[in-house]
Amino acid sequence: MTARNSGGADDDEELAASPDDLALPPERMAPLEEEFSIEYRQDARTSPSPVPRPPEERAPAPPAAWRLFRGDGVTRRLPLPSAPPWRRFGTARAGGRGGHPPYLVSPHHADVVNAALHLRRPLLVTGQPGTGKSSLAQAVAQELDLGEVLRWSVNSRSTVQEALYRYDAVGRLRETTMSRDRGRPEPDIGSFMRLGPLGTALVPGPRPRVLLVDELDKGDVDLPNDLLTIFEEGEFEIPELSRLSDEQPEVRVPTLRIDEQAIVVRGRVMCDEFPVVVITSNGERDFPPAFLRRCVRLELPPPDEERLRAIVTAHLGEDALREVDDLLQAFLRRRAPGELATDQLLNAVFLRSGGVDLDADGLLDAVLHRLSGTV
Repeated sequence: MTARNSGGADDDEELAASPDDLALPPERMAPLEEEFSIEYRQDARTSPSPVPRPPEERAPAPPAAWRLFRGDGVTRRLPLPSAPPWRRFGTARAGGRGGHPPYLVSPHHADVVNAALHLRRPLLVTGQPGTGKSSLAQAVAQELDLGEVLRWSVNSRSTVQEALYRYDAVGRLRETTMSRDRGRPEPDIGSFMRLGPLGTALVPGPRPRVLLVDELDKGDVDLPNDLLTIFEEGEFEIPELSRLSDEQPEVRVPTLRIDEQAIVVRGRVMCDEFPVVVITSNGERDFPPAFLRRCVRLELPPPDEERLRAIVTAHLGEDALREVDDLLQAFLRRRAPGELATDQLLNAVFLRSGGVDLDADGLLDAVLHRLSGTV
Protein backbone atom coordinates (compact mmCIF):
# COMPACT_ATOMS: atom_id res chain seq x y z
CA MET A 1 0.00 0.00 0.00
CA THR A 2 1.18 3.59 -0.64
CA ALA A 3 0.85 6.08 2.25
CA ARG A 4 -0.73 9.57 1.92
CA ASN A 5 1.93 12.27 1.52
CA SER A 6 2.24 14.88 4.28
CA GLY A 7 2.24 17.85 1.97
CA GLY A 8 2.17 19.12 -1.59
CA ALA A 9 -0.22 18.47 -4.41
CA ASP A 10 -0.53 14.82 -3.46
CA ASP A 11 -2.21 15.65 -0.11
CA ASP A 12 -5.70 15.50 -1.59
CA GLU A 13 -5.16 12.20 -3.39
CA GLU A 14 -7.24 9.31 -2.13
CA LEU A 15 -5.50 6.29 -0.78
CA ALA A 16 -4.62 4.32 -3.93
CA ALA A 17 -3.76 0.65 -4.21
CA SER A 18 -0.74 -0.43 -6.15
CA PRO A 19 -1.43 -2.88 -8.97
CA ASP A 20 1.18 -5.17 -7.42
CA ASP A 21 -0.89 -5.31 -4.22
CA LEU A 22 -4.08 -6.33 -6.03
CA ALA A 23 -2.51 -8.84 -8.40
CA LEU A 24 -2.86 -12.56 -7.69
CA PRO A 25 0.29 -14.62 -7.17
CA PRO A 26 1.74 -15.85 -10.47
CA GLU A 27 1.04 -19.48 -9.65
CA ARG A 28 -2.69 -18.66 -9.31
CA MET A 29 -2.92 -16.16 -12.16
CA ALA A 30 -1.38 -18.34 -14.86
CA PRO A 31 -4.01 -21.09 -14.75
CA LEU A 32 -6.81 -18.53 -14.87
CA GLU A 33 -5.42 -16.80 -17.94
CA GLU A 34 -4.79 -20.11 -19.66
CA GLU A 35 -8.26 -21.48 -18.92
CA PHE A 36 -10.43 -18.44 -19.64
CA SER A 37 -8.16 -16.38 -21.93
CA ILE A 38 -9.40 -13.09 -20.38
CA GLU A 39 -7.80 -10.11 -18.69
CA TYR A 40 -9.02 -8.11 -15.68
CA ARG A 41 -9.56 -4.33 -15.54
CA GLN A 42 -8.22 -3.06 -12.23
CA ASP A 43 -10.59 -0.63 -10.48
CA ALA A 44 -10.49 0.21 -6.74
CA ARG A 45 -14.23 0.99 -6.68
CA THR A 46 -15.59 -2.04 -8.57
CA SER A 47 -14.89 -5.74 -8.67
CA PRO A 48 -12.83 -7.11 -11.52
CA SER A 49 -14.83 -7.66 -14.69
CA PRO A 50 -13.79 -10.04 -17.46
CA VAL A 51 -12.98 -8.45 -20.79
CA PRO A 52 -12.41 -10.67 -23.85
CA ARG A 53 -9.00 -10.29 -25.41
CA PRO A 54 -8.79 -9.03 -28.98
CA PRO A 55 -8.30 -11.88 -31.49
CA GLU A 56 -4.75 -10.82 -32.25
CA GLU A 57 -3.80 -11.04 -28.58
CA ARG A 58 -5.27 -14.47 -27.84
CA ALA A 59 -2.91 -17.38 -27.33
CA PRO A 60 -2.79 -19.79 -30.29
CA ALA A 61 -4.80 -22.96 -30.00
CA PRO A 62 -2.77 -25.94 -28.82
CA PRO A 63 -1.68 -28.37 -31.56
CA ALA A 64 -3.83 -31.40 -32.25
CA ALA A 65 -3.02 -34.40 -30.10
CA TRP A 66 -1.80 -36.46 -33.08
CA ARG A 67 1.00 -33.99 -33.82
CA LEU A 68 3.88 -35.62 -31.94
CA PHE A 69 6.51 -33.58 -33.78
CA ARG A 70 5.84 -29.83 -33.83
CA GLY A 71 9.04 -28.44 -35.32
CA ASP A 72 9.59 -25.88 -32.55
CA GLY A 73 12.79 -27.30 -31.09
CA VAL A 74 11.18 -28.07 -27.71
CA THR A 75 12.01 -31.49 -26.23
CA ARG A 76 8.95 -33.45 -25.13
CA ARG A 77 8.89 -37.02 -23.89
CA LEU A 78 5.60 -38.20 -25.35
CA PRO A 79 4.21 -41.73 -25.49
CA LEU A 80 4.30 -43.04 -29.05
CA PRO A 81 1.09 -44.57 -30.45
CA SER A 82 0.92 -48.19 -31.52
CA ALA A 83 2.37 -48.99 -34.94
CA PRO A 84 0.21 -50.37 -37.77
CA PRO A 85 -0.10 -54.17 -37.65
CA TRP A 86 2.05 -54.52 -40.77
CA ARG A 87 4.85 -52.38 -39.23
CA ARG A 88 5.31 -54.29 -35.97
CA PHE A 89 8.45 -56.28 -35.32
CA GLY A 90 9.94 -58.61 -32.75
CA THR A 91 7.81 -59.23 -29.68
CA ALA A 92 5.25 -56.64 -30.83
CA ARG A 93 4.53 -58.73 -33.94
CA ALA A 94 4.52 -61.98 -31.98
CA GLY A 95 1.96 -60.55 -29.59
CA GLY A 96 -0.37 -59.49 -32.38
CA ARG A 97 -3.39 -61.38 -33.60
CA GLY A 98 -1.99 -64.35 -35.44
CA GLY A 99 1.16 -62.49 -36.52
CA HIS A 100 -0.10 -61.80 -40.06
CA PRO A 101 -3.55 -60.79 -41.33
CA PRO A 102 -5.30 -63.16 -43.74
CA TYR A 103 -4.29 -62.88 -47.40
CA LEU A 104 -7.32 -62.31 -49.59
CA VAL A 105 -7.25 -63.76 -53.10
CA SER A 106 -9.94 -64.82 -55.54
CA PRO A 107 -10.73 -68.55 -55.99
CA HIS A 108 -9.38 -68.39 -59.54
CA HIS A 109 -5.99 -67.09 -58.38
CA ALA A 110 -5.93 -69.58 -55.51
CA ASP A 111 -6.38 -72.39 -58.06
CA VAL A 112 -3.29 -71.22 -59.94
CA VAL A 113 -1.30 -71.37 -56.69
CA ASN A 114 -2.61 -74.89 -56.10
CA ALA A 115 -1.51 -75.93 -59.58
CA ALA A 116 2.06 -74.81 -58.81
CA LEU A 117 1.97 -76.73 -55.52
CA HIS A 118 0.81 -79.95 -57.17
CA LEU A 119 3.30 -79.67 -60.04
CA ARG A 120 6.20 -78.68 -57.74
CA ARG A 121 6.94 -75.81 -60.10
CA PRO A 122 8.01 -72.24 -59.29
CA LEU A 123 5.12 -69.76 -59.19
CA LEU A 124 5.91 -66.62 -61.20
CA VAL A 125 3.72 -63.80 -59.85
CA THR A 126 3.45 -60.59 -61.85
CA GLY A 127 1.48 -57.40 -61.34
CA GLN A 128 1.73 -53.73 -60.42
CA PRO A 129 3.49 -52.69 -57.20
CA GLY A 130 1.25 -53.04 -54.16
CA THR A 131 -0.94 -55.87 -55.46
CA GLY A 132 0.33 -58.33 -52.84
CA LYS A 133 2.86 -60.35 -54.83
CA SER A 134 5.42 -60.72 -52.04
CA SER A 135 2.75 -61.31 -49.38
CA LEU A 136 1.53 -64.36 -51.28
CA ALA A 137 4.58 -66.36 -50.18
CA GLN A 138 3.86 -65.58 -46.54
CA ALA A 139 0.22 -66.52 -47.00
CA VAL A 140 1.13 -69.93 -48.45
CA ALA A 141 3.64 -70.61 -45.67
CA GLN A 142 1.12 -69.63 -42.99
CA GLU A 143 -1.83 -71.60 -44.36
CA LEU A 144 0.22 -74.76 -45.01
CA ASP A 145 2.28 -74.44 -41.80
CA LEU A 146 5.60 -74.49 -43.66
CA GLY A 147 7.51 -72.26 -41.29
CA GLU A 148 9.38 -69.05 -41.91
CA VAL A 149 9.70 -67.74 -45.46
CA LEU A 150 13.23 -67.71 -46.88
CA ARG A 151 13.61 -64.44 -48.78
CA TRP A 152 16.03 -63.66 -51.59
CA SER A 153 15.75 -60.00 -52.61
CA VAL A 154 17.28 -59.73 -56.08
CA ASN A 155 19.22 -56.71 -57.33
CA SER A 156 21.51 -55.98 -60.27
CA ARG A 157 24.51 -57.57 -58.47
CA SER A 158 22.77 -60.76 -57.32
CA THR A 159 24.18 -64.14 -58.35
CA VAL A 160 22.98 -67.71 -57.93
CA GLN A 161 26.24 -68.49 -56.12
CA GLU A 162 25.53 -66.13 -53.23
CA ALA A 163 21.94 -67.38 -53.01
CA LEU A 164 23.25 -70.94 -52.61
CA TYR A 165 26.07 -70.43 -50.10
CA ARG A 166 28.92 -68.18 -49.01
CA TYR A 167 32.45 -69.24 -48.08
CA ASP A 168 34.89 -67.11 -46.08
CA ALA A 169 38.18 -68.42 -47.48
CA VAL A 170 40.26 -65.57 -46.04
CA GLY A 171 38.83 -66.07 -42.57
CA ARG A 172 39.52 -69.80 -42.70
CA LEU A 173 43.14 -69.24 -43.78
CA ARG A 174 43.72 -66.78 -40.95
CA GLU A 175 42.15 -69.01 -38.28
CA THR A 176 43.99 -72.10 -39.56
CA THR A 177 47.35 -70.32 -39.42
CA MET A 178 46.70 -69.05 -35.89
CA SER A 179 45.63 -72.52 -34.74
CA ARG A 180 48.79 -74.14 -36.12
CA ASP A 181 51.00 -71.53 -34.48
CA ARG A 182 49.36 -72.16 -31.12
CA GLY A 183 49.32 -75.94 -31.46
CA ARG A 184 45.53 -76.21 -31.55
CA PRO A 185 43.34 -78.28 -33.88
CA GLU A 186 42.38 -76.62 -37.14
CA PRO A 187 38.82 -75.20 -37.24
CA ASP A 188 36.23 -77.11 -39.22
CA ILE A 189 35.65 -75.80 -42.73
CA GLY A 190 31.90 -75.81 -42.20
CA SER A 191 32.16 -73.01 -39.66
CA PHE A 192 33.34 -70.68 -42.43
CA MET A 193 30.32 -71.36 -44.63
CA ARG A 194 26.67 -70.41 -44.53
CA LEU A 195 23.92 -71.50 -46.86
CA GLY A 196 21.94 -68.70 -48.53
CA PRO A 197 18.17 -68.57 -48.98
CA LEU A 198 18.16 -70.79 -52.08
CA GLY A 199 20.64 -73.24 -50.54
CA THR A 200 18.65 -73.43 -47.30
CA ALA A 201 15.46 -74.09 -49.26
CA LEU A 202 17.09 -77.15 -50.87
CA VAL A 203 18.21 -78.74 -47.58
CA PRO A 204 16.40 -82.10 -47.26
CA GLY A 205 13.64 -82.23 -44.69
CA PRO A 206 10.24 -83.77 -43.96
CA ARG A 207 8.36 -80.78 -45.35
CA PRO A 208 9.29 -78.31 -48.10
CA ARG A 209 10.48 -74.80 -47.36
CA VAL A 210 8.96 -71.64 -48.83
CA LEU A 211 11.38 -69.51 -50.86
CA LEU A 212 10.51 -65.99 -52.04
CA VAL A 213 12.62 -64.76 -54.96
CA ASP A 214 11.61 -61.12 -54.85
CA GLU A 215 11.78 -58.91 -57.97
CA LEU A 216 13.72 -61.26 -60.22
CA ASP A 217 13.36 -58.78 -63.08
CA LYS A 218 15.84 -56.46 -61.31
CA GLY A 219 18.63 -59.03 -61.63
CA ASP A 220 21.15 -59.65 -64.37
CA VAL A 221 19.74 -60.78 -67.72
CA ASP A 222 21.40 -64.20 -67.33
CA LEU A 223 20.12 -64.83 -63.81
CA PRO A 224 16.91 -66.67 -64.86
CA ASN A 225 18.92 -69.04 -67.05
CA ASP A 226 21.34 -69.69 -64.18
CA LEU A 227 18.41 -70.82 -62.06
CA LEU A 228 17.13 -73.36 -64.60
CA THR A 229 19.52 -76.16 -63.62
CA ILE A 230 18.88 -75.67 -59.91
CA PHE A 231 15.11 -75.75 -60.38
CA GLU A 232 15.26 -78.81 -62.63
CA GLU A 233 17.63 -80.92 -60.56
CA GLY A 234 16.78 -79.72 -57.05
CA GLU A 235 20.41 -79.96 -55.94
CA PHE A 236 23.74 -78.14 -56.08
CA GLU A 237 27.40 -78.78 -55.31
CA ILE A 238 29.77 -77.01 -52.93
CA PRO A 239 33.19 -77.51 -54.59
CA GLU A 240 35.13 -76.57 -51.46
CA LEU A 241 33.54 -79.53 -49.66
CA SER A 242 33.64 -81.92 -52.61
CA ARG A 243 37.45 -81.69 -52.67
CA LEU A 244 37.53 -82.84 -49.03
CA SER A 245 34.94 -85.60 -49.42
CA ASP A 246 37.44 -88.41 -48.75
CA GLU A 247 38.75 -86.77 -45.58
CA GLN A 248 35.42 -85.33 -44.41
CA PRO A 249 32.48 -87.04 -46.10
CA GLU A 250 30.01 -85.17 -43.87
CA VAL A 251 30.30 -81.50 -42.92
CA ARG A 252 27.89 -79.47 -40.84
CA VAL A 253 27.13 -76.11 -42.44
CA PRO A 254 24.99 -73.35 -40.85
CA THR A 255 21.84 -72.45 -42.75
CA LEU A 256 20.11 -69.12 -43.09
CA ARG A 257 17.95 -69.95 -40.07
CA ILE A 258 19.31 -69.27 -36.60
CA ASP A 259 20.67 -72.28 -34.70
CA GLU A 260 20.15 -74.66 -37.63
CA GLN A 261 22.82 -76.69 -39.39
CA ALA A 262 22.63 -78.86 -42.48
CA ILE A 263 24.66 -82.05 -42.94
CA VAL A 264 26.30 -81.82 -46.37
CA VAL A 265 27.33 -85.26 -47.68
CA ARG A 266 30.29 -85.30 -50.07
CA GLY A 267 29.78 -81.67 -50.95
CA ARG A 268 26.26 -82.00 -52.35
CA VAL A 269 22.92 -80.63 -51.14
CA MET A 270 19.82 -82.34 -52.53
CA CYS A 271 16.23 -81.71 -51.48
CA ASP A 272 13.74 -84.43 -50.60
CA GLU A 273 10.78 -82.18 -51.45
CA PHE A 274 11.12 -79.37 -53.98
CA PRO A 275 10.58 -76.08 -52.10
CA VAL A 276 7.57 -73.86 -52.64
CA VAL A 277 9.17 -71.16 -54.81
CA VAL A 278 7.34 -67.86 -55.32
CA ILE A 279 9.03 -65.52 -57.82
CA THR A 280 7.79 -61.96 -58.15
CA SER A 281 8.25 -59.57 -61.05
CA ASN A 282 7.11 -56.01 -61.69
CA GLY A 283 7.23 -56.58 -65.44
CA GLU A 284 10.30 -54.41 -66.01
CA ARG A 285 11.65 -56.88 -68.60
CA ASP A 286 10.85 -60.22 -70.24
CA PHE A 287 12.19 -63.62 -69.21
CA PRO A 288 13.61 -66.32 -71.52
CA PRO A 289 11.05 -68.79 -72.92
CA ALA A 290 12.93 -71.73 -71.36
CA PHE A 291 12.53 -70.15 -67.93
CA LEU A 292 8.86 -69.31 -68.44
CA ARG A 293 8.17 -72.90 -69.55
CA ARG A 294 9.29 -74.16 -66.15
CA CYS A 295 7.08 -71.76 -64.17
CA VAL A 296 3.38 -71.50 -63.42
CA ARG A 297 2.33 -67.92 -64.10
CA LEU A 298 -0.06 -65.83 -62.01
CA GLU A 299 -1.09 -62.27 -62.88
CA LEU A 300 -2.49 -60.30 -59.92
CA PRO A 301 -4.72 -57.40 -61.01
CA PRO A 302 -5.25 -54.29 -58.86
CA PRO A 303 -8.00 -54.95 -56.28
CA ASP A 304 -11.44 -53.49 -56.97
CA GLU A 305 -13.50 -51.51 -54.45
CA GLU A 306 -15.08 -54.57 -52.86
CA ARG A 307 -11.74 -56.27 -52.33
CA LEU A 308 -10.19 -53.05 -51.01
CA ARG A 309 -12.88 -52.90 -48.32
CA ALA A 310 -12.18 -56.53 -47.45
CA ILE A 311 -8.44 -55.80 -47.22
CA VAL A 312 -9.04 -52.86 -44.88
CA THR A 313 -11.25 -55.05 -42.67
CA ALA A 314 -8.67 -57.84 -42.60
CA HIS A 315 -5.87 -55.53 -41.51
CA LEU A 316 -7.64 -52.96 -39.32
CA GLY A 317 -10.98 -54.48 -38.33
CA GLU A 318 -14.56 -53.64 -39.25
CA ASP A 319 -14.56 -50.40 -37.25
CA ALA A 320 -12.09 -48.92 -39.74
CA LEU A 321 -14.72 -49.08 -42.50
CA ARG A 322 -16.61 -46.21 -40.86
CA GLU A 323 -13.84 -43.83 -41.86
CA VAL A 324 -12.98 -45.29 -45.25
CA ASP A 325 -15.55 -43.99 -47.75
CA ASP A 326 -13.97 -40.65 -48.68
CA LEU A 327 -10.45 -42.08 -48.53
CA LEU A 328 -11.45 -45.02 -50.71
CA GLN A 329 -13.00 -42.75 -53.34
CA ALA A 330 -9.92 -40.50 -53.32
CA PHE A 331 -7.72 -43.59 -53.73
CA LEU A 332 -9.76 -44.92 -56.65
CA ARG A 333 -9.76 -41.51 -58.38
CA ARG A 334 -6.00 -41.19 -58.14
CA ARG A 335 -5.13 -44.79 -58.89
CA ALA A 336 -3.69 -45.58 -62.27
CA PRO A 337 -1.38 -48.40 -63.40
CA GLY A 338 1.79 -48.06 -61.35
CA GLU A 339 0.61 -44.90 -59.58
CA LEU A 340 -0.75 -46.08 -56.19
CA ALA A 341 -0.39 -49.21 -54.06
CA THR A 342 -2.93 -50.82 -51.76
CA ASP A 343 -0.78 -50.32 -48.68
CA GLN A 344 -1.01 -46.56 -49.23
CA LEU A 345 -4.76 -46.78 -48.70
CA LEU A 346 -4.16 -48.82 -45.54
CA ASN A 347 -1.77 -46.13 -44.31
CA ALA A 348 -4.39 -43.42 -44.85
CA VAL A 349 -7.14 -45.40 -43.10
CA PHE A 350 -4.85 -46.20 -40.18
CA LEU A 351 -3.96 -42.53 -39.72
CA ARG A 352 -7.61 -41.48 -39.93
CA SER A 353 -8.68 -44.08 -37.35
CA GLY A 354 -5.90 -42.84 -35.06
CA GLY A 355 -7.24 -39.29 -35.06
CA VAL A 356 -4.88 -37.80 -37.64
CA ASP A 357 -6.39 -34.90 -39.60
CA LEU A 358 -5.83 -36.00 -43.18
CA ASP A 359 -7.47 -32.80 -44.40
CA ALA A 360 -4.41 -30.86 -43.26
CA ASP A 361 -2.55 -29.19 -46.12
CA GLY A 362 -0.67 -31.72 -48.21
CA LEU A 363 -1.00 -34.64 -45.78
CA LEU A 364 -3.28 -36.78 -47.93
CA ASP A 365 -1.07 -36.05 -50.95
CA ALA A 366 1.95 -37.20 -48.94
CA VAL A 367 0.27 -40.48 -48.03
CA LEU A 368 -1.29 -41.18 -51.45
CA HIS A 369 1.71 -40.11 -53.49
CA ARG A 370 2.32 -41.54 -56.93
CA LEU A 371 4.91 -44.27 -57.30
CA SER A 372 6.20 -43.48 -60.78
CA GLY A 373 8.02 -40.52 -62.22
CA THR A 374 10.72 -38.25 -60.84
CA VAL A 375 10.66 -37.63 -57.08
